[in-house]
Order: sequence, then C-alpha cells, then structure tokens
Amino acid sequence: MDLSVVVPVHNEVDNVDGLHRELDAALRPTGLAYELLFVDDGSADGTFDKLAALRNGDPHLIVIKLARNFGQTAALAAGIAQSRGADVVLIDGDRQNDPADIARLLEKRREGYDLVAGWRVDRQDAWLSRRLPSQLANWLIGVMTGVRLHDYGCTLKALRGDLARSLRLYGEMHRFIPALVDDLGGRIVELQVNHRPRVAGKSKYGISRTVRVLLDLLTVRFLSIYATRPIHIFGVVGLLLLGPGVLITGWLGVERLFLGVELGGRPIVLLGILLTVIGLQFITMGLLAELLVRTYHESQNKPVYRVDRILGGDGR
Repeated sequence: MDLSVVVPVHNEVDNVDGLHRELDAALRPTGLAYELLFVDDGSADGTFDKLAALRNGDPHLIVIKLARNFGQTAALAAGIAQSRGADVVLIDGDRQNDPADIARLLEKRREGYDLVAGWRVDRQDAWLSRRLPSQLANWLIGVMTGVRLHDYGCTLKALRGDLARSLRLYGEMHRFIPALVDDLGGRIVELQVNHRPRVAGKSKYGISRTVRVLLDLLTVRFLSIYATRPIHIFGVVGLLLLGPGVLITGWLGVERLFLGVELGGRPIVLLGILLTVIGLQFITMGLLAELLVRTYHESQNKPVYRVDRILGGDGR
C-alpha cells in the first residue's frame, strides 16, 4: 500500500459524498495503491449510513465507526492505527482542505522530509473567532516547543507511514503532531495549501477549545523535555526550595542554641520549615516519577529513541 488517507468526520452527512468524489479524482491519476479511511466519530446525522453506501461502490474506501464521539484526535489516531500506507495523509472532513493538494504534499515529502505540514495562507474563516485565536496559538506553540510553524491548526499533512503509526495521540494533541515528530528527530517542512470556505455542515471549532489546547501544550512540553528524566524538573524545583529552607532553619538553630534568641512568634521559622518540607516533597516526587518512567518503558520494552535508518548489516 503506497498511501493511506485518513479523514475524521463528525456529523458531515452533506460533505462526505463530495469529499469522496474529490479524493477519488485527486488520487486515481497518481497511479498509487491507496486507501481512504473515513473515521466516523460518533455522528448522529446519517454520516455513517452515507459512508456505508459509498463503501459498496469503492474498494478503496474503509469506514471506521467509533462507539461515540471521542474527538478529532481520537478519530485521527484510530484511522492512523488502521492505516497500511508507506505514506499517511491527514485531511479534514469538512471539505475546507483541498484534496488536489495531496499530490504536492507527497512530492515534497519524498524530497526527504518526514512530515509536510499544510499552511493555509488565505484562510477562509472568521477572523475574530477562528483566525485570531489560531495565530496566537501558533505563536505560543512555537515558543513553547521550539518548532516554528505558521499554521499548527491545519489538519492537512503528509507523513511517513511508520512515523505516523509510532505517534501516540490523545487529548487535543493532533494539532501538536509537528512538535511530536520533531521530538522524534523527524524532518519537517511547511507547504502552502488551498483553503476553502465551508459550504455545508457546521463548524465544530470554537474559542472554548483554547483552554484545552493550552493544557495539552503544557503536557507536550513536559513530555518532550522531561518524559525520560522527570527528576530534572522536580529535583531542580525541590533544590531551589530546599536550599533556602535549610539555610533559614540552620541559621535559626544557631541563633537559638548559641545566641539564646527566642524563636517563638517569628514568621521566618514557619517559612524555613515550609520551604524545607516542600523542597523534600518535590525531590521525593521526582524520584517516584523516575521509578514510574522506568517501569513504563521497561514493562513495554518501549525505546527512548527512534532509529531513522541503518546502513550496513541487515539494514543496508
């Protein structure tokens, strides 16, 4: 299988037929062996029935129905897990992404990139409710992850199939796929793509998702840097608190034992004890996190690296 196209859909009964025709028209001329994986994320408007009818006339089409609405990230993860292609393309089910761009994304990916991310230069969405929050999110994600892209929110992407299937997606982390790929040492590039106004259905996006995105961003940042060495963050914080705490309580001990200074009623006593106790707790938390990390990786035989290629031996 050369190519797997993963399409998450939720209540898009008026869009799936047209999107299927566009995908078919865009992919048949390429000569690639491809599959279309439509993931119905708990639709309640007849989307699955429409997809089932389309499936009867197209052997390329695979329909995956989730038990309920789990969200776009879960739908993408389900589609990627079932994919078999050497390349995986992700595309939204609302027809705002243009299937005609898929060939360009694949051509760019084969220049040696592991991920080609779409960049909606002329985005056809409302400025206040969609474009402004997206611009702020793109800037913040770039600052936090160090991976500077113009458009993290564009679902249209082309990835190496083995790399896509190695990703673990949950929460709202589908928008952080470039950061996750970069964390695995992947090569990333952006490509300008066409973006079209929505002509049917209702948008599932809104400002309310911003809070969830920010929380997932903190998770991505933490996992990217400290997933295999949590003591480095908990330990540093613990030492920064423990150090002043020990100095304060030590000096207070000297004052009490050798200078006869009364300690009762002095707030600094409570401060010293508080810093010492909290510092020790952070260090202990870091040690416990180290045990959990080692159990997690060793019990699953999960490596802390990804091999890009091997030259010589069996990998030649």
